[in-house]
Amino acid sequence: MAKKETQYIPAIGRRKRATAQVRITPDTKMTYVINDKSIDDYFSVETFKNVIRAPFALAETKDEFNVSVIVTGGGMSAQADAIRHGISRCLIKYNEDLRGDLKSAGYLKRDPRRKERKKPGLLKARKRPAWSKR
Repeated sequence: MAKKETQYIPAIGRRKRATAQVRITPDTKMTYVINDKSIDDYFSVETFKNVIRAPFALAETKDEFNVSVIVTGGGMSAQADAIRHGISRCLIKYNEDLRGDLKSAGYLKRDPRRKERKKPGLLKARKRPAWSKR
């Protein structure tokens, strides 16, 4: 029996506490749907939109894609980076030749930085109470 080919290419991107489930589908024009909203409705800051579009600009893909994303957790910046990470992984599944360019740009690296935990006896992760001599 022949394996049925999927219509979309899935991948997961992460950054801090944000997780993005990304699906790209080859289509006639470029569209972005993030949590059932358009990219303009979800991200009001142009910088975040540019972060999300960066893998397509770097790859210079002639094909247009329909990008569908479910993103949870984190803040807006972490969510934008998680979406970029997921889109980059999708593009590699679509075309393996793009791996070198995306990797050198740092789009495939999972950024491991997290918020540092609060330690006992301290006010925050590293902030100490004021020392009093008397």
